[in-house]
Formats: sequence, C-alpha cells, structure tokens
Amino acid sequence: MWQIIVRSLRRASSRGWRRRLPWPGPTPAAPRSRSPAWTLATASAHGLASMSPSIHFSPATRSLFDEPLAITVQGLGPRQQVTLRTSLRDERGELFQASALYQAGNDGVLDLARCPALPGGSFSGLEPMGLLWALQPQKPFWRLVKRDVQSPFVLQLEVLEGHGKPPGRLLAQAQHERAFLRDGVRRVPVREGRIRATLFLPPGNGPFPGIIDLYGTGGGLPEYRACLLANYGFAVLALAYYAYEDLPKEMKEFHLEYFEEAVNYMLQHTQVKGPGIGLLGISKGGDLCTSMASFLKGITATALINGSVANVGAVLRYKDIIIPPLSFNLKRIKVGKSGIADILDALGNPLEGPDQQSFIPLEKAECRFLFIVGQDDRNWKSEFFAVEGSKRLQAHGKEKPEIVCYPRAGHYIEPPFFPMCAASMHLLVGKPVEWGGEPKAHCEAQIDAWQQIQAFFHKHLTGKPSGTSSKL
Repeated sequence: MWQIIVRSLRRASSRGWRRRLPWPGPTPAAPRSRSPAWTLATASAHGLASMSPSIHFSPATRSLFDEPLAITVQGLGPRQQVTLRTSLRDERGELFQASALYQAGNDGVLDLARCPALPGGSFSGLEPMGLLWALQPQKPFWRLVKRDVQSPFVLQLEVLEGHGKPPGRLLAQAQHERAFLRDGVRRVPVREGRIRATLFLPPGNGPFPGIIDLYGTGGGLPEYRACLLANYGFAVLALAYYAYEDLPKEMKEFHLEYFEEAVNYMLQHTQVKGPGIGLLGISKGGDLCTSMASFLKGITATALINGSVANVGAVLRYKDIIIPPLSFNLKRIKVGKSGIADILDALGNPLEGPDQQSFIPLEKAECRFLFIVGQDDRNWKSEFFAVEGSKRLQAHGKEKPEIVCYPRAGHYIEPPFFPMCAASMHLLVGKPVEWGGEPKAHCEAQIDAWQQIQAFFHKHLTGKPSGTSSKL
C-alpha cells in the first residue's frame, strides 16, 4: 500500500562518492601519489629536511563542505607507521578532533583512498573521509553547526610519528578551508513585512527553482544547509520562525500566516521559477512544512527529514483552524546514568484518542512528498510518521510519497560530512537527549540523502532529471 525504499549503502570509495555527490566544479583527477597536477598544501614541519613528509589535498586549498576531499601524505618511509589527526574549532571556539592509525605504502606514500586505517583510532578500514565525519567535540553534548556561512571552517591536519599514546613527534601539518558559499552565490538578508530570513541565489540570471528551508527546535536562523543547496542551482530561503530578532522568543504558538507570507515572497520573486516552490524541513521544521503544504497554495514538492505528520511542540493556528500539539508525557522519558535522556516514547500517538486532533491533514496538499527517515532516530518515531502519512495520502486518492529509510542513521541527517551528533541539549526537554545513529552508517546516509533531496526537487520543480545538478 505504501512504498518504502531502504537504502543499503555499500562501502563507498572516494571514486564512489564522486559518482553520487556532484562536484561543484570540474571533477578532479583521481589522486596519484606523484601527479604534477597535485598542489602542495603545506610545507613540512619546521626544522625538517626538504624531503621530509608533506601533506597534499585535492582540491588543494579550499573545498565546499559537502564535497569529498582527497588526502595524501608523501615523503614517509616505506611502510612507516603514523597517526593522522584532524582538528577543527567552531565559531564558539569549541574543539572537534579525530585521529586514525595508518601505515604508508612501500613507496612511502599514504593515500587515504587506498590505505585503510588500522584499528585503534576514531575509525578503521578504508574511509577516505573518515577524518572529517569522525570529528567529535571535546566538550560533551556539543553539536557542530555553522553560524556564519560567509567564512569557512578551517581544518587542521597533523601527521604524527608512530602509533603510541600519546603519538610521537610532529612530522608534517597543513590547513584546509571547508567553505559553504560557492563563488558567485548571492546571500540576501530578507526583512520583508514579518519575514526574517536569508535568501541564497545561485550564479547567473535565473529564474531558479525555489525552496524554503526550515530547521528544528533550536530556533534562530541556520543558513548552512540552504546555502549549500543553492550551490546546486536552487534559490533557497532559510526561514527563521522563533528565537530570532523580533520573532517569538519561545515555541508556544505558531501562526501559519507568517509562513504563508514567506511562500508568497518566494512565488513573487523575479529570480524564483514558478509556478510552485519546494519545502525542506528537518525535525520540527518537518511538521511545519507538512502544515504549509496542507493549507497553503503554491507548494509543488515537500521533503521531510525525520519529520512528523502530526503537529508537535506548539499550537498551530491558521485563520479559524487550530491544531493542538501531540501530548508529551514526561514520565515516559528515561534518563540513564550518563544523564542523557531517551525521549523516544514521550510523544503521544496521533492515531489514538485526543491526539488524533494533532494529525496534520496532509491529504489536502497538492504536492509530492519525500520522507527521509533515519531508522535509528531516537528523537521520535520518524518511520512510523512517514508510513502513517503515506497511508493517509493514499486513502484519499493522493500519489504515494517516496519514503527512503536509512538503517543505523539517527535524527540529525545533515548535509554530507557533518559529523554525527549522538547527543546534545534539547531546549524543550532542558537536558541532553540521545539522537541515535552509528557514525559511519549515518555519514553514508547523509551523502545519499543529499542526492535524494536534490533529485526530488529537480524532478518536481524543473521536470529535469536528477543528473542536471552535476552540470549547474
């Protein structure tokens, strides 16, 4: 009766990632240890000889955050054992680190696309991007987010001697910038009427297929997913809806008229291609997108990342319609010895009793739906919501939605190569909660989901095949 696609993601090499994740520019050549096309990204550590180890990146000095990064170390001894360590500080100064144990080849070259990491580090096996997706905060319950998309994250890579704890002396170090805005993408702050948002427009004259992007209960105005998506030819409006400037400070009640104003802004924008726009929402942003699609005109495609088909967390009002939030039972929260809360069973069931009033009438929507589901989501039962949404749509004669499920992926399915956040503070619960997921599987889910989302919007907003994104 409904369609569920479970993505069984194979072990992806760097070449496999290039097939699945479009590069923003010309695809670089496959890394070769002595290729003259490779640019030296750093000098070796001070005081070492000219033939000492050196680090090479491709792209050489800067790449987009969702773009694969090839890493090699040259000038090591044959089969020399080294520890590679990456470090990154977010804009609050908090440190994220990962490390892995490696052995160079017989030629003294360590190519992360060909050499597997040995057991004992943050990960093991052939993981060309492991030093990025395995980054973990040194401060407990801290999640990596990008607050200013106009500046890059700076990744520090060190090559250290041996596999000891602590590792031996520094052999080489380098920096690489992981950027969010492609050259030519325009960032336009929007303060039209009540709207508090940022519009990202791709290079060129347009018009472009338009998308409104909503995040979850963290509030504020996250821009990083919207601007990364704009790099692939979409006009994307990152929309704040509470805890930002003069918007409501708390998540108590939302009026759909505010979101309707944002939809109309996009529909009337000269750089946005009609006749309809897309919606992209994660977590609480997902059920807001479901409500927008159900009640507002001009929505053609709606993609939900671990979203709900019931209203959650706050009363929703639209004209004379009131949708109450699902009940939330504090007694069902389980707190372990670590102090981390498991809130999976705290929400009520929208199929039972008074909670049925919280089910959003998505059968009223005149758009196509895509549900991205992490099957290890510990925030709420995302797969249950997706299946029940599909049943409701089909029972009313609507097109069945696409449901793409990822085993061992957690709640925060972000753009590619963001490290998985296992647990962090939940503003509504007031304590750290577990989000679920296993780091490697979660990383692979993010890579694939990013492609699923782009293909979905290209298909339903432009009518062009998904491969178009690689040519934009």
